[in-house]
Formats: sequence, C-alpha cells, structure tokens
Amino acid sequence: MSIQVKEVSKFYGKQKALDSLSFEISDAEVVGFLGPNGAGKSTMMKIITGFLPQSSGDVFVNGLNVMEHSLEIRKQIGYLPEHNPLYLDLYVKEYLEYVAGIYKLGKKKKQRVNEMIELTGLGLEQKKKIGALSKGYRQRVGLAQALIHDPKVLILDEPTTGLDPNQLIEVRQLIQDIGKEKTVMLSTHIMQEVEAICERVLIINKGRLVADQASNNIHSIKESHMLDLQFTSAVPQAFFQSITGITHVEALANHRYQVSAKTDVREQIFQMAVSNNLVLIEMKSQERSLETLFQELTRQ
Repeated sequence: MSIQVKEVSKFYGKQKALDSLSFEISDAEVVGFLGPNGAGKSTMMKIITGFLPQSSGDVFVNGLNVMEHSLEIRKQIGYLPEHNPLYLDLYVKEYLEYVAGIYKLGKKKKQRVNEMIELTGLGLEQKKKIGALSKGYRQRVGLAQALIHDPKVLILDEPTTGLDPNQLIEVRQLIQDIGKEKTVMLSTHIMQEVEAICERVLIINKGRLVADQASNNIHSIKESHMLDLQFTSAVPQAFFQSITGITHVEALANHRYQVSAKTDVREQIFQMAVSNNLVLIEMKSQERSLETLFQELTRQ
C-alpha cells in the first residue's frame, strides 16, 4: 500500500481541519482527492508529504511512518503544491539542475534534467527565466521538479491551474502515463479532469471522508436512480409515498416530476399509475453527473 491514512485529525487552535480521516491508496493508482474550499484537502496533502504534523492519527507512505521517517519519505514523494513556489529569477534548466542537486542525483543529474524537460514539453522554454513564463508553463516546471528524482508517489494539488485547453489535454495524458508506474494523488475542482484521469475518487467535507468510490462507478455513491416523469394530470404526494425506495420528489411545471430513488422503481411507478388510473406519458432515466454528486455530498 503506497499511502495509508489512519484516523488523522488536525487542529489549528480550536478549529478542526481534519476529523478522524482514514483512507488507503494502492501502488500505481491514480486517485482524485475532492472537496469544497476549506474541506482539508491541502492540509491532508501537506501532512502526507511531511510539511505539516498531524494532531493525532498515523500516516504511512510505502510502509514508513511520516512522523518517524520524514526525510526518507520526502525522497520517495514528488509534490506540486497548490501555489507552485518557484525561483522566478532562475532559468528553467538552471532551476531544474538546482532541484536535481538538492536530491543529490550525482551523475544522473544531467540526464534527468533533460528527460524532465522533454517529458513536460519545456524544450523551447528551457533557456527562459521562469518569471517570463506563462502560468501554464510554470505549472509544467512545477511538474518537472516534482518528478525529477523519480519518486514512487506523486502528490499534485491543483496541477492544471492556468493551463489552456491544449495544455490541459497534454498534462492530463502525462499524469495518466505517470500513473501506470507511480501512485498519484490528485486534488482538483475540475470534475471533468477527475473523470478523465482518475481510477478512484475520494471526497471529503469538513475534514471527514464522505465518499470513496471507483470513478467508473461514481454514480452509485448515493441514490443510484433519477427519473423524469410526466403525467397528463397532477399526481398526489401519496402516490409517490406509497412506492418503496423513492427518497425525494420534486414537482415541476406541466405535471412533470423529478424522482430520486435508491433502487430501480420504474416498474412500480408504471403499475401504480395503471392502478390509480393515471396516464404516464413519459418516463426517462437521468444519470447523475460527478458534479451533481459532489454538490449533494458536500452541501452545507
């Protein structure tokens, strides 16, 4: 197991940022780490990478306790923070050589710098000062420094911020390729990015885990069925209350209703409509989007 988080809590004074948070991430798994602003995502990532101590609980990276083996773990983790700190007065290649020196890559230093420049598409920018780069290219420099020491685990906090659509596609593909060999934990607010890149989704709210699901089965987190119905006349509330499994009904205009249910209730609705002499003229399944589920799970 690459990352193990066990009952981790974090307090800033009296404010609780993380509340007994637990999860595990396997080797070579790309996991989306989602939550609203202030949910504790960046705090958790900083704890995993050894930048912040937790108030209680345990965190293990590749079997090592973060509190006891902080320096050793940092050698095994590549980290791109949300606000990507860079030395703006250094040239791109100069900066990557500097980072490679920190990691004591020795004879591999030149080779790794060149490999990262090619991998992240910085070839034409390598002789420019970082301060002269667009935000998108600065993100590429951040990715290059996170990967230069060939870490086993990659922690990315909002890695595609500021990228244009073409750069988004390239960086997403890069992260997917990296995820074939490395564990990637990715924080983002872009739901399409999660669906495109991640194999699994962790959603936290107010410092607690509210969902842990494979991304291709994300729609089963809560009610798995949504239906759009239309009748020729108004339907009494008792009609829906009599059907087991329905959790919410919203009445719309023109005798239309939106129904949420934990099970497939289409057959029951049809039979009840016949029994009550109600004419059902439309019944359409509606799949939840990840964005809708996120809103439901993190709603105040």
